[in-house]
Amino acid sequence: MLISQISTPRLILRAFDEQDFEAYANMCSDPEVMRYIGNGKPLSREESWRNMAMIVGHWQLRGYGMWAVEEKSNGEMIGRIGYWQPDGWPGLEIGWSLRRQFWGFGYATEGAKAAMAYGFENLGMSRLISLIRPENLASRRVAEKLGEKLEDVIALLGAEALVYSITKDDFNF
Repeated sequence: MLISQISTPRLILRAFDEQDFEAYANMCSDPEVMRYIGNGKPLSREESWRNMAMIVGHWQLRGYGMWAVEEKSNGEMIGRIGYWQPDGWPGLEIGWSLRRQFWGFGYATEGAKAAMAYGFENLGMSRLISLIRPENLASRRVAEKLGEKLEDVIALLGAEALVYSITKDDFNF
């Protein structure tokens, strides 16, 4: 499957490749990065490999998924942004996760906005959600900057999650 590439002023969203693994494993082993993702625990190298392979497989099964995020200025893989909808998930999620040294520069907002526009314009998506732990104030701010509105509170993976959502009609292209 050909995975589209998206370019923003500072980022390239592209398919994951094997060369991304060290940076990806670094991100997934960081307790601060992982505290609001999944079960809130960092991943081992082996778990990081399986997680990255799962992201690659999501594209094959769904035709969309998470992109590796590359910083244009130096070609460094800085995180992941994109779509997530495993079986039984409460909706089509737009999500983001960046290596800690790349926090606070607006990359999550920039990349997620480009991914949302791509999904609404090219993949026929009509509604996206973001599932965010209530304590994750930084991700809540990103969701709000993207125009997402708090819609619900649900139980997800044994913890409370806020459901932010946006429709194509409400998205500011």
